[in-house]
Amino acid sequence: MDIEQLVAIDTHVHAEVSCCQPPDLFAKEFDDAADKYFGTVLKQGRRPTIPETIEHYRERKIGFVMFTVDCETNIGRRRIPNEEIAEFAQKNSDIMIAFASIDPHKGKFGAREARKLIEEYGVRGFKFHPTMQAFFANDRLAYPIYEVIAEHKLPAVFHSGHSGMGSGMHGGGGLRLKYSEPIHLDDVAVDFPDMKIIIAHPSWPWQEQALSIALHKPNVYIDLSGWSPKYFSPELIRYANTLLKRKMLFASDFPLIRPDRWLEDFQTVGFKPEVHPLILKDNAVELLGLAPQA
Repeated sequence: MDIEQLVAIDTHVHAEVSCCQPPDLFAKEFDDAADKYFGTVLKQGRRPTIPETIEHYRERKIGFVMFTVDCETNIGRRRIPNEEIAEFAQKNSDIMIAFASIDPHKGKFGAREARKLIEEYGVRGFKFHPTMQAFFANDRLAYPIYEVIAEHKLPAVFHSGHSGMGSGMHGGGGLRLKYSEPIHLDDVAVDFPDMKIIIAHPSWPWQEQALSIALHKPNVYIDLSGWSPKYFSPELIRYANTLLKRKMLFASDFPLIRPDRWLEDFQTVGFKPEVHPLILKDNAVELLGLAPQA
């Protein structure tokens, strides 16, 4: 990435529309419910393609990390190919980094895919969504994939807390919030100390768990995606201003929340001026290993 030219790095951006395969409209009701929950602004009646997202971020001089969510086992929807995202990142490396997502239920076969994506496609991290993928983060079924990630000393981001996905649907769309309680990540942080773990979102209603784990485990960070900062708890802001100021990451959850809105609200809710550059860019540069080598 061209670090000097970027005003910020958004560490949580979703790939929503594939350019190499037709849309899989199976379980589209999840998207519709999420759009209603978040008040998503849709242009042309759909979510943006990967090239449109790249253009959106390049216009704003914001770098970003992009990934899909592979929940094929639990939801039954075909994922956007990890390879597609990685290839766009290779062609737009000044602005974009690719993470991959592999359904943990794929076990050792998933571990094989993870290794290939790292070694042949340059993937720089991984995304897990325990609620959508129906697994506890410390379930041993996921450990073969974690072992590959840890071997390469790459980060992994885990959804935590309440889920906009499934909200308002009959029976919550069959999704269970229990899977995304942050405390399960404490085991992962112990078992894989060489894997940097990013707890995604303010982890309501378990915010204190996430803060405690990030304070206790050197390899655990928190991304601030999925909520407008004006809804952050005073405790989250207090820790971001003090003990965890080097553990907090700017993240939007685009396209559900757009960076313009997030950044505007961020300026007004009590973050100290001296921590702004840490949260907006510097912490991500360190976490992602983007600093130029001396």
